[in-house]
Amino acid sequence: MSSWPADAPRDRVIRALASLGYEVVRSGNHISLARDAPGGTISTMTLPNHRTIKGATLHRACSLAGIDRQVFLRAYSAAR
Repeated sequence: MSSWPADAPRDRVIRALASLGYEVVRSGNHISLARDAPGGTISTMTLPNHRTIKGATLHRACSLAGIDRQVFLRAYSAAR
């Protein structure tokens, strides 16, 4: 099983999340992302706007958004 990236480059994380349907809706000190979820709801996610995102922060954000570990890691690997 692959592990979470320790210090993931922000741009690569955003590309990975975009491939999962998320789009940036606001950017400042933090980046707000959103996607349409089943049932007509909107799923949101907020990440710090740092050059790299720590693995624990990324893991927690994905967990809260309901993104499966392997699904994210596949998208992250493809987002080179």
